[in-house]
Amino acid sequence: MTGPDPGHGTDPRADPSPRERLAGAVERVTFHSEESGFCVLRVKVRGEQDLVTVVGNAAAVSPGEYIEAQGLWVNDRQHGLQYRADQLQVVPPTTLEGIEKYLGSGMVKGIGPHFARKLVRAFGEAVFEVIETSPARLEELEGIGPKRRERVVAAWAEQKVIREIMVFLQSHGVGTSRAVRIYKTYGDAAILKVSENPYRLALDIWGIGFKTADTLAQRLGIPHDSPLRAQAGVRHVLQVWSEQGHCAAPPEKLTAMAVDLLAIPEAIIRQAIDQEQAEGNLILDRELLFLTPLQRAEAGCAQHLRRLLAGSPPWGRIDPAKALPWVEAQTGLQLSPSQREAVTTMLANKVCIITGGPGVGKTTLVNSLLRILQAKQVEVLLAAPTGRAAKRLTETTGREARTVHRLLEFDPSSFQFKRDADHPLETQFLVLDEASMMDTVLMNQVLRAIPNAAGLLIVGDVDQLPSVGPGAVLADLIDSSAIPTVRLTEIFRQAQSSRIITNAHRINRGELPLAPPRGETSDFYLLHAANPEEIATKLFASVTTRIPSAFGVDPVRDIQVLTPMNRGGLGVRALNVELQARLNPDRQPRVERFGTTFAPGDKVLQRVNNYDKEVFNGDIGWISAVDPEQGTLTVDVDGRLVEYGFGELDELSLAYAASIHKSQGSEYPVVVIPLAMQHFTLLERNLLYTAVTRGRRLVVVIAEPKALAIAVKRRESRQRLTRLRERLVAG
Repeated sequence: MTGPDPGHGTDPRADPSPRERLAGAVERVTFHSEESGFCVLRVKVRGEQDLVTVVGNAAAVSPGEYIEAQGLWVNDRQHGLQYRADQLQVVPPTTLEGIEKYLGSGMVKGIGPHFARKLVRAFGEAVFEVIETSPARLEELEGIGPKRRERVVAAWAEQKVIREIMVFLQSHGVGTSRAVRIYKTYGDAAILKVSENPYRLALDIWGIGFKTADTLAQRLGIPHDSPLRAQAGVRHVLQVWSEQGHCAAPPEKLTAMAVDLLAIPEAIIRQAIDQEQAEGNLILDRELLFLTPLQRAEAGCAQHLRRLLAGSPPWGRIDPAKALPWVEAQTGLQLSPSQREAVTTMLANKVCIITGGPGVGKTTLVNSLLRILQAKQVEVLLAAPTGRAAKRLTETTGREARTVHRLLEFDPSSFQFKRDADHPLETQFLVLDEASMMDTVLMNQVLRAIPNAAGLLIVGDVDQLPSVGPGAVLADLIDSSAIPTVRLTEIFRQAQSSRIITNAHRINRGELPLAPPRGETSDFYLLHAANPEEIATKLFASVTTRIPSAFGVDPVRDIQVLTPMNRGGLGVRALNVELQARLNPDRQPRVERFGTTFAPGDKVLQRVNNYDKEVFNGDIGWISAVDPEQGTLTVDVDGRLVEYGFGELDELSLAYAASIHKSQGSEYPVVVIPLAMQHFTLLERNLLYTAVTRGRRLVVVIAEPKALAIAVKRRESRQRLTRLRERLVAG
């Protein structure tokens, strides 16, 4: 039975009835979740004048495809009559109309509605066979050359495998939204590899967690207490621990966390830890268990710093008594006694650290040193962890600065840096700025690429948040006392007029920031609010109208909301949805993926390092185009256009609001910071200090007074478990 009996006086589908079969062509996909497979389809059923609404689950479905389903007709209170399928099978279309709709749905990159019509007119029902077995015939069509033919054939083969992966995942109770990434990682052997060891998904595929892999493993029959599960669980727990900033964990801590996660006996966990060590995945070092890459990176940092500290500076001996007056004459700046002492220290040491907050003269010191070294013909390179930080370093020094990844010449094809110990950087002196952002792994990559004879200046604010990645490198280097360190505290006169700078230092001393007198124009404002609802009201008014009209700034390009948390009513996700609706409404075409809607004009943030695209965690850009036909979205990142496939959009999030952690190394013209008691667990001094120091022209804090007081007073940042300081002290 494909539909109702037209001879009935009333519609029998409105009444409870036994399961029945339905078949028809999909005209429109009203909704489809790649995660759960849930879909709402509008289907053309033979004998029906109107389209039928079908609700069910399918790993993948496109307009033009044919469905065969088993289910029931129900009369939904909200949506009316619909067919609820408990079994839904999708089969390729067989009619010319269906084939054209299927090919033109955007499912295959490079085939849109126009090209789909061409293909169907030329090859009819044989079009699928032509693409698969006789692709050269595509060049018979006008406008189709070898390059486009190759693109279409590759995209066709790719989507076939991706659909197979989707069906495989959904048949085992796992969401299908990461199917594209699984395919790109494992290729045609994806299903075989995942079947052999589903836990590899959690290790290899960004966005797939251990729980998802564990669900799949259990569906595939892997025992709950199997050694495979125990070893994967141990490694996963240590990975999650490292994502909280730690380089390692005590064995008893790791054991307890794994037992808690996996709910299997401690003896099996201990065996798994032993086996992971035997296989070289974990290393016990200085009474802590490390993931092997982290242990090697931390030991490498210590080894390379000791190597670089040896010997004399490449510029030889420079007399400060002559150099300091000379550089003051060159720059026209009179150095303070503390700055003169700092330059003297830097000239005398091959490796040195400068740390201090805003307005204390770090830039003046770096520029003075570079002037002196330039006069001595010293070859200098400048670098910073992020694109924005590198751009700012270029502006403040007048010299080209590169991101660390560009400096080290990352090669996506080999997934390695070209610059290393065997092919070191061609420089005599490296300035590394924003060093508080450098995690253990990236710092090791930089240090190993510096030649033995070269000098190194590390610049950063140790009071800011530590790196997003594992380690507390800058703090460990300073605490070890193994490296000469200049700590700047004096705020210079020209900086004292900025309330942003003076309030940042007040916060860093544990003092509440001061609002300007009523009616006075300032670069720092403090707005009190009684509750989260009032914070939200004031925030939306400030961002959309008050700040743009009062200061002449663009609410999207110039204003950045920085909030402590991702979740909650004042978290990143909720604020982005509201700000997108207010600042970029109704832009078309739109695409919805991974729970987020993207449209041209949206501000977006890169959530993970993507070396192929040369975009990195924390980079901000603006969507310049959405192409549903090609299945691509284009983002302008610092003037460079970066293309994403729709299946890669989980790498992006909206960025009208961002977490304070993600803002490290960046500066924005205007920063707006909400602080509420719902942020309680994250309210700490270095968090607020970091947020305030991100603002260049204006900072507005909108806070519940109690939340602000807690953020200023609390210094309970959990000590990160590292051994870098001890390695340096031990020598």
